[in-house]
Amino acid sequence: MMRLLLPAVLALAVGHLAAGPVRAQTDPALMAQRAAAMLERAALGMAEADGARDRVDALSETILAYEEGLAALREGMRRAAIRERTIEIVFEAEQERLGRLLGVLQSMQRAPAPLLLIHPSGPVGTARSGMILSDVTPAVAAEATALRDQLNELAVLRSLQREAEAQLAEGLSGVQRARVALSQSMAERRTLPPPFAQDAEALQDLLGNAETLDSFAIAMRAVELVGTPMPDMPDFTQARGNLPYPVRGRLLRGFGASDAAGIARPGLILATEARALVTAPWPATVRYAGPLLDYGNVTILEPQGDYMLILAGMGDLYVRSGDLLSAGAPVGLMGGDAPNREDLITENLQAAGGELSETLYMELRVAAEPVDPTPWFISADQ
Repeated sequence: MMRLLLPAVLALAVGHLAAGPVRAQTDPALMAQRAAAMLERAALGMAEADGARDRVDALSETILAYEEGLAALREGMRRAAIRERTIEIVFEAEQERLGRLLGVLQSMQRAPAPLLLIHPSGPVGTARSGMILSDVTPAVAAEATALRDQLNELAVLRSLQREAEAQLAEGLSGVQRARVALSQSMAERRTLPPPFAQDAEALQDLLGNAETLDSFAIAMRAVELVGTPMPDMPDFTQARGNLPYPVRGRLLRGFGASDAAGIARPGLILATEARALVTAPWPATVRYAGPLLDYGNVTILEPQGDYMLILAGMGDLYVRSGDLLSAGAPVGLMGGDAPNREDLITENLQAAGGELSETLYMELRVAAEPVDPTPWFISADQ
């Protein structure tokens, strides 16, 4: 019985962690398994991209699959690290008290059995104490089992972290290869003439005279596309509420909210990872693509008629003015340096979203007037 009491005392230190034990033990592992499956599919997509009918589309899907898998893997690692640290903190906090109790129990265990059976109040007290101990024994055994489960969980979490780090390194290498391959494929595609053209002189005048993004967007409506007739485009008004965001990330500031400089902007700011892929959320014509003022690289997409979708802050652009884009077509890559394994592990231990170092600014305009894009999109927290 004394041998059962010893681990039971340790179990008291982590007993309060038993709330929702199944979920606590399985969530990080399930997330890691899901992420591993995503990364495997992404790697398979990368292998099949060379033989794909449209290599650009295949590589774009591969990059998005890598980004999703890596995000899920990092979240699983973060949760595992938090859970592991929680268990360790409880043990550390209870260490002194547990040491004293274990010392008492060990001294009792060394006492001769006949002495333990002698109770100061006589035979009746001895019998009562024996009954109490017999009632306590199942609870003590349960506490010992709980401790064993916690220690097993700790070992699983540490093993999970080691395996996830290897998967993370492999996934980062894979997505980098896919980005390089996509850039090469887009460069080859650029040798083809765009289906539409714009008045280059008028466009240069607009760029030279533009003082704000607003004035440029308004003036842009006057620049007409010339060339073959515009193909029929899907009704953009039916896309309201169903559009995917152009980049994986998190909504940082909503429509009309002030930025870090205290300037209220008529658009959304999305926090993204460095080198994240930006795609067209709907079939559109590229009305402008290039640097503009202090917004970095800007792309203005025209999905239909008087509608304009403005994306600003990218590092690399894959499109030119006059290009026709299908839904999901690559527009460009965010700037910054792609994170390495060590940086991501450190960020995961600190807080979720620490890897979102870049920002994409997005406006939706109707007849050149900005409107809140939020109701048009599904969710910014991807």
